[in-house]
Amino acid sequence: MYQSLIIKPILTEKMAIMQERENKYAFMVQKSANKIQIKDAIEKKFDVVVSKVATINMNGKVKQMTTKSNGRTIRTQGQRSSYKKTIITLADGYSIDFVGEGVGN
Repeated sequence: MYQSLIIKPILTEKMAIMQERENKYAFMVQKSANKIQIKDAIEKKFDVVVSKVATINMNGKVKQMTTKSNGRTIRTQGQRSSYKKTIITLADGYSIDFVGEGVGN
């Protein structure tokens, strides 16, 4: 059950800096997950000790789209899906290697 809570890791330049300096990692998780479930899932999947969990509900961005149909140009709006992001802090001496884990599959 806990394996399905973690959707994928968030790998950005900002998170790479936070991994090096503060031992923090970010994941996209299911909206229904709470901090206790997220902590248990991370600890079981990666065999690490989590010291802190922070969750953020991210709203989907509104995007403008332009399509052409029968010689007419139509402008319309769409919205990306909302998601929940979590930033976990690992205990000293622990780290997660995303290259060898096959995360996101």
